[in-house]
Amino acid sequence: MATVRKRKLPSGKTVWMAGYTDGGGARRFKQFATRKEADAYLLQARSQVAQGTHTPDSVSPTVADRFQKTILFCVDEEHAARMRQALVNENADLVTANPRYVMRITGSDKEGQDQLGNFIDPESPYPVLVTTSRLLSTGVDAQTCRLIVLDRAVGSMTEFKQIVGRGTRVHEDSKKFYFTLIDFRGATNHFADPDFDGDPVQIYAPGEDEPITPPDGFAEDEQTPFEPPEGETVIDQPGPPQPPGLPTRKVYIDGVGARIVAERVEYLDEAGRLVTESLRDFTKTALRKRFASLDDFLKRWKSAERKQAVVEELAAEGLALDVIAVELGQNDLDPFDLICHVAFDRKPLTRRERAETVRKRDVFTQYGPQARAVLDALLDKYRDEGVLTLDDTNVLRVAPFTAMGSVVQLVKAFGDKAGFEQAAHAMQDALYQDTLYQETA
Repeated sequence: MATVRKRKLPSGKTVWMAGYTDGGGARRFKQFATRKEADAYLLQARSQVAQGTHTPDSVSPTVADRFQKTILFCVDEEHAARMRQALVNENADLVTANPRYVMRITGSDKEGQDQLGNFIDPESPYPVLVTTSRLLSTGVDAQTCRLIVLDRAVGSMTEFKQIVGRGTRVHEDSKKFYFTLIDFRGATNHFADPDFDGDPVQIYAPGEDEPITPPDGFAEDEQTPFEPPEGETVIDQPGPPQPPGLPTRKVYIDGVGARIVAERVEYLDEAGRLVTESLRDFTKTALRKRFASLDDFLKRWKSAERKQAVVEELAAEGLALDVIAVELGQNDLDPFDLICHVAFDRKPLTRRERAETVRKRDVFTQYGPQARAVLDALLDKYRDEGVLTLDDTNVLRVAPFTAMGSVVQLVKAFGDKAGFEQAAHAMQDALYQDTLYQETA
């Protein structure tokens, strides 16, 4: 069946919609500014369908469908922002016409919250697509919402019912008698739960002279935000809770949000067997192969003029110490302490603790004021940034050394370059003095 219908868009613009059935039996629609253009296109399309040569111009059911109010529930506010941007990209034509076509409405988004009243107003055409996390799950009377999209897990039956309730309101004036629910996270499994049709959350008991049907807005203002019952946990992300004290780290794989729950290392042993270990166990095993004992490691560390060389050797063998430091949540450890702690179970000292011990010894007294200022700044570099290449004159080219003088002037404070390097090596030895001499004595 082919039809041409007159439509009035929410913007007030009048258009003509040409509708027909293509060769595959699917209904197709295209919008035109005048009836004459719609009739001409429809005549051509029907002829092409009959000849088997027609290629549809549009796969959208109707342009009007793009103005059905929609709520998209996301994992968190950041996810809601990224979802909004994706929708803006896909609907650039309508967003250009009105930037409010897609809005994020979350607790921290004032611009979005200001549009909440317009979204729930049946007479207001904008916003159309709204992304949120939890703000719209309860207490919002969105009578004309025709589509609800779930892109986050909903672990609670109560919360699921409240979310579904955003679409169950009937609005006869706009002929809204049903809504569509799209679920990407398996939340609709709650429909199969025997408890889904349990006791009602709210009961309307009309009085003797009151209408049988609940009045508009019944109990909406009394509906409180969802709180999980005692003993029930709402899971928004897979995996166990993040350990206390560690910053949450988000990972994106092809644009999809994820979180590292655990890390494992797999490798083939000497017999060709596949071995699976935690990152810490793998690092410990590899370090013990590299250094047979703590004494062996201490001798290697003490003999290395460039401590960074030891770290680089391990990295070349696949042992990136910065990775295990992040895994353990101990970014304030020197590689020396990290190796002693992971491989030999020694109690570590932080870089700050080592630097303060050196300052208490007052090992810079033999140098002049400018040289002492340079060594003190080098010690701060080690403490704050973990810099090990203290004997490299290139470090004198950055702040705060640039404010002390040129590289030549700073080196001359030690006599010459060899004097500077000797002083830097002496300071490094002082950093590890107690541990090195206690263990090798």
